[in-house]
Amino acid sequence: MKRQALNPQTNLDRIHRFFRTLVNSLPNLVNPVNPVRVLFGVIFLCVWSVSAADAPEIRLGFFPNVTHAQALYARATGCFESKTGVPIRWTAFNAGPSAIEALFSGAIDATFVGPGPAINGFLKSHGEKFVIVSGGACGGAALVVRADSEIQTDKDFNGKTVATPQLGNTQDIAARVWLREKGYRFTAQGGTVNLIAMANADQLTLFRTKQIDAAWTIEPWVSRLELDGGGRILLEEKDLWPGGHYVTTHLVVTRDFLKKYPETLRKLIRANVEVTQWINSNKPAALPILNAQILKDTSKALADAVIQRAMQRVELTWDPAVDSLYKDADSAYAIRFITAKPDLTGIYELGLLNEVLKEKSLPPVAGPKPK
Repeated sequence: MKRQALNPQTNLDRIHRFFRTLVNSLPNLVNPVNPVRVLFGVIFLCVWSVSAADAPEIRLGFFPNVTHAQALYARATGCFESKTGVPIRWTAFNAGPSAIEALFSGAIDATFVGPGPAINGFLKSHGEKFVIVSGGACGGAALVVRADSEIQTDKDFNGKTVATPQLGNTQDIAARVWLREKGYRFTAQGGTVNLIAMANADQLTLFRTKQIDAAWTIEPWVSRLELDGGGRILLEEKDLWPGGHYVTTHLVVTRDFLKKYPETLRKLIRANVEVTQWINSNKPAALPILNAQILKDTSKALADAVIQRAMQRVELTWDPAVDSLYKDADSAYAIRFITAKPDLTGIYELGLLNEVLKEKSLPPVAGPKPK
């Protein structure tokens, strides 16, 4: 059921009635001017006012990328402002670790971010700084090989150079785990596969000049390597996951913001769900809006063919795909990118999301399974 707008006079009347009932139930507080009675009223009014208050603004991080499509659409249309009733101060990031550091420093209240940085940041802060409150996107990653690289199967990587977007990011860890499972070792450890981290734009350049043989990356760069670089998909990462469902983007929020402004956060989560529904139901209309915002944020739009193909691989969803995050953490530990066995207890706070989904008669999302 949709919540009605707060009426200050109505709520003051409710407070007065509540307090009168409370005091009348206490035999020792019969004097209407009893100072204890007054104190009870002041305390209750202060507590109620704080709990009902909206945040003055939401400082929200995002990447100018199709895997953060809800943020792009909201920036373009102003719908997060209209749906939450508070200003949104946007901050663009190019890498997850930078977004997490901004959370740590108090520069932002919330951000869309990938699972790798979320895991690392949660462990680094001992779970004290932020929580995941919603999903954003699933899928969109793939292993792309040059058409003339002579890589036909997973047995053809000896002597090859494979690129990933950033050391320790989600795709980098996925590539390391997959190659290790196939029996390869990396040249840095005396092996035969040269795994190097570089920016996505550099991957495309080196792909074209035949200085790398393959790249494990994320949309829209998967589609750009295909269409602009003449690449071929060897492996869709979804084929490695049960049901093809794995998290790419989360919405995370500081614990402080969650504690102070739960109603504002509820409105933001509701807005994210509604924008997700609209984009999924109106892809032809949504794509030009997303691409126009990418142009504004990066000074370069995607080719129509690229964004169309990219959005076929990216699944926009509010489901945080909890199981995949835990598997990501276990994978990072298996290759010793995380040195201690990860404890992610408390990383999710999905209560508000499930309340919103219940309001909309949508099925709840699953939380972590009890250990």
